[in-house]
Amino acid sequence: MASRRTRIDAGHVIAFQNGGHRYLRRGVVVVEGQEIVHVGTSYDGPADETINASGMLVTPGLISTHAHLSGSPLDKSFIEDRGRRQFYNSGLFEFLPVRGAAQDEAASRACVDYSMAELLHGGATTVLEIGPLADYTVERAIAAGLRLYMGPGYRSGRWFTPDGRRVDYEWDEEAGLAGLKRAVQFVERNEGAGDGLVKGFLSPVQVDTCTEQLLRETRAAANDLHVPIQIHVSQSVNEFQEMIRRNGRTPVEWLSDIGFLGPDVILGHAIIVAGTSWANYAGDDVGIMADSGCSVAHAVWVFARRGVAMESFARYRARGVNMTLGTDTCPQSMLEAMKFAAVLSKTIERQTETTTAAHVFDAATLGAARALGRDDLGRIAAGAKADLLFFDARSTWLVPLRDPIKNLVYSAQASDVDTVMVNGKIVMRGGKVLTVDEPAVNAALQEAGERMWSNMDGHDWAKRPASELSPRTYPAWTE
Repeated sequence: MASRRTRIDAGHVIAFQNGGHRYLRRGVVVVEGQEIVHVGTSYDGPADETINASGMLVTPGLISTHAHLSGSPLDKSFIEDRGRRQFYNSGLFEFLPVRGAAQDEAASRACVDYSMAELLHGGATTVLEIGPLADYTVERAIAAGLRLYMGPGYRSGRWFTPDGRRVDYEWDEEAGLAGLKRAVQFVERNEGAGDGLVKGFLSPVQVDTCTEQLLRETRAAANDLHVPIQIHVSQSVNEFQEMIRRNGRTPVEWLSDIGFLGPDVILGHAIIVAGTSWANYAGDDVGIMADSGCSVAHAVWVFARRGVAMESFARYRARGVNMTLGTDTCPQSMLEAMKFAAVLSKTIERQTETTTAAHVFDAATLGAARALGRDDLGRIAAGAKADLLFFDARSTWLVPLRDPIKNLVYSAQASDVDTVMVNGKIVMRGGKVLTVDEPAVNAALQEAGERMWSNMDGHDWAKRPASELSPRTYPAWTE
């Protein structure tokens, strides 16, 4: 039975031609089933349906290469404006463990449900999720119509702070190896689920919580499965110093030494690296990453909110590192990820032309597709998956429109995302997600936050309540 054919007549299209994105004015995109079958200035063939998108800017869907859907929504209203200098402003060792421990499973599920809608509003049609609740996340992504790469996290140990002054580690190598085994089984079980929406990857969670044995076995398993790997690396000064202490090598150098790096590896963050002011340590980690062919998932906002910036996006690109963008924390918006990546790189370089709208849009599309080994994502071209965003080109934020990508990166808001198509199916129309009951998931997340905030004092090393860990911006009104 032939698939339904849909013709899209668009005022503006960011199409793919001759190896890169091109601006097609008054273009036609034809979708059949899950795929794009035609892109051009005209089309004479048959169509079952025609979508009048003359007032729209149509772009490929954006790809978030780094996310934590089961927890990040509850960062909001708690994690901002806080960071102990002992940990170089990082929230990894005090705030995130408390938040995670204070969440119940219902709260984690509420986060996943909420994330599906938030990602679509923010322009993501594909997301790489690292975390627990793997089966539930797959179920909800299929229901929402979101393309999901799921990496159930596993590790050999965990960090903690007993006193707010230092970071300690507890180890359980068998637990790490058992986690890898479960992750492999998950990948095998879920390959192609949801009519091809779901794929798996391997995620040994952090470089400093994984032993060499676990990473070597992960490398071998990824080779057998032909799936990507993602690991958090060089994400804090404490981690960088810990790996130097253990190995006399930077985290990136050590991963290279043990044969872990390669074109199928995505390094989550890779921001505290040799040769930067934060590390204050000589070396060429950026060169090692470029030469290995690995990719970097740059989640700019999770660092920027604490006064930390990559040094710099332009430097990584110039050296040849394949750059991608992730959402990581709240808000889970790829539009904001592109904007902050460009602006902060300009700020660090003190150059306005050093990281452009094109560079960050490419990272959110073509760079991410390259990291996944997919030439059918991140582009509008015949044979690519029909993952499309329709922006209202007549909105307050996008007019006047002369250069669509500059407007998109520097001015667009989530409210400008009018329609979203994933795998050939419309999952959002008129700014409303069709596959998620947004009022219900928003209410569930609020309730989850209330439970979590009231439960924090039992999980903090100093038994501090939420009001002390993260005081409200202004004191309460008093009569």
